[in-house]
Amino acid sequence: MARFRLALLACCALLVAGCSSSQPSVPTIAPARTYDLAGFRPLQVAKPGAVRLSFTIKQPSGEPLTAYKRGPGPHTGVHLIVVRRDLGVLIHRHPPIGPGGLIEETIRFPSPGPYRVLVDAYPANTRNFQLHRDIRVAGPYRPQRLPQFDPVVTRDGYRIALAGPRTLHAIEPAFFVATITDPQRRPAQFTPWFGALAHAIFFRSGSLDYFHTHVCGPATPGCTSVFGGSKVTGSSTTPGKARVGVLLPVAGTWRLFLQFQTNGRIITAPFTLRVR
Repeated sequence: MARFRLALLACCALLVAGCSSSQPSVPTIAPARTYDLAGFRPLQVAKPGAVRLSFTIKQPSGEPLTAYKRGPGPHTGVHLIVVRRDLGVLIHRHPPIGPGGLIEETIRFPSPGPYRVLVDAYPANTRNFQLHRDIRVAGPYRPQRLPQFDPVVTRDGYRIALAGPRTLHAIEPAFFVATITDPQRRPAQFTPWFGALAHAIFFRSGSLDYFHTHVCGPATPGCTSVFGGSKVTGSSTTPGKARVGVLLPVAGTWRLFLQFQTNGRIITAPFTLRVR
């Protein structure tokens, strides 16, 4: 019996040794390759004023992105949007694409504080995507509290009144009707700007989540904004009236910046929205 037990233990030892020596090696998985901002500068700004931003968008292959959607409508090229972290300042540009995909644009920072530079890119052969960098403008900064929703905002003599649903829900399309009059209380005449009659730019307080819809005329293509299986298309067929699409991905407090061009001026009207 003792000899049988010794033989059994020996066999078990051989089996264990055999299993450990034949265990397969685990392959190393490389990090995912994604789009990125390359050569972004500057990240620190010494004081408020004009600053030249520059960068390229690096593709997953490592090569700079040089081919972007072109043509009529707002969904083309690069949308460069600068927002102060407290949502007190918004700057919106569509910079040209230079040789080798280099993007440069002069931004005038009006005040000190932390800013986010958001790049909404529309490549030629795929859907748009967003990248961002954060910039600090030196100087004393005291964040402003967001005001409650006010349906009427006046900017540079223009009166912008919003009418729409009392309750907004995440990922549910909704619409506001904006009635806009000039300083003489006449309906504002919209001039196409960056491919649309008006732009509705949304940032979420705190996280700075972002979404962007457009208001277009009947003949303007590519004006629909999509999130998941939902979509909205803003429109305007009458001077001084704009149907503004709202489609926000998560609940929270959002700031809507409604922008339009009229009489050679860019007007930005901010509204605070609560989304459930």
